[in-house]
Amino acid sequence: MIVCEFCREYQLDGKCNLDLKIPKGMSCREFSPGMSKFCSNPNDFVDPRQIVEMAKFFGMKGTELKKVKAIASRAGNTPVEVPAPQTDTLAANES
Repeated sequence: MIVCEFCREYQLDGKCNLDLKIPKGMSCREFSPGMSKFCSNPNDFVDPRQIVEMAKFFGMKGTELKKVKAIASRAGNTPVEVPAPQTDTLAANES
């Protein structure tokens, strides 16, 4: 496991969008974590502590862990949006 796997700049071909050398450890000066890298299904997100614990489990610490805490906190403060039911406005206007 590498820190890049949790970064938004990491490409499927194993390269960095910023043209940085892929680190062997769990640190990178340009680490940009994405929530989708921790929870591919948004419904799996429970609370920010869940994301922080995952990051700690994978060996993140220092600056990288602070960045993960920040995105987890923002995700925890964002209310889950439930789409309103679609109504057929054309049919309603025809009556």
